[in-house]
Amino acid sequence: MIRIESIWDRKNKGRVLLASSLILLGIALFDWLTKPYFAIGFLYLFPIMLAAGFLPRWGTALLGIVCAVLAETFSFLNPSDASVRLVILALALCGCGLFVSEVLRNQRLALSSQEQLRILVETSPAAIVTIDENGFIELANQAANQLLGPPEGSLIGQPVAGYLPDLYRALRKDDRPQLRATMQCRAQRANGEPFLASVWFSTYNKSGDPRVAAIIADVGEEHSPQNGISPGALDRQARAPLNARESEVLRFVCQGLSNKEIAARMNISDSGVKNTLQQLFGKTDVRTRAQLVRVALERYRDIL
Repeated sequence: MIRIESIWDRKNKGRVLLASSLILLGIALFDWLTKPYFAIGFLYLFPIMLAAGFLPRWGTALLGIVCAVLAETFSFLNPSDASVRLVILALALCGCGLFVSEVLRNQRLALSSQEQLRILVETSPAAIVTIDENGFIELANQAANQLLGPPEGSLIGQPVAGYLPDLYRALRKDDRPQLRATMQCRAQRANGEPFLASVWFSTYNKSGDPRVAAIIADVGEEHSPQNGISPGALDRQARAPLNARESEVLRFVCQGLSNKEIAARMNISDSGVKNTLQQLFGKTDVRTRAQLVRVALERYRDIL
């Protein structure tokens, strides 16, 4: 038995076209037998809608014209108006068929894109997760499960704060601008083992609810203090006061804007942006923009 939601699956093409042909013939026969009594030309919509999922556009239009001719042939209405009725009915039937055809074609394209994206994520060697509005992991690929080692082998439904607290803080639960940024932060596996993670993340809304999508990498020993990470950037929790320009530049940095984009938004020079960034680096004790974003999410969420 063909399920309603899968009636237009490619594997059902032969059965659906056969069913459409039989329905069309049945309607035509019934219309011929009841010609003096009933006008049932509208029923030709059903075989057209069934076949539209598999026929090319010209085939759908041709089927609509054929059905319009059959409906008018067996009509008991005044023959003097036949040509006008035929044109109107043909347009209506063809339009309905083409509409259904386009809807199904777009749906197939969307499903195909979603499937390709799912395969790409699942087979990616990078750890990828998405987080729902409550801070629980909504989707996670195999690489993410291997990196964080959840007790039951799956991160789905687990609170992300238990693995990456800073990523949970990236959720935008209000109307503030969304973020596209990178950061380095402390993380831990399910067994309690800590590690240093680099996270590329983006916030977005789905049906009005905030979401976060992130790629996570274990940088481990690669980033020691000699290689550019200051212990103060990871451990110091003091919050240095920021002036108005520093606060505005920090907001734009957390939104993922470049120096030129920030300069254009604030109507200042590129060098002015660079100088402000250096001041922010000094106040937060960091050396890179990624570290600055992480510290901003920890200490300055109220001004972002």
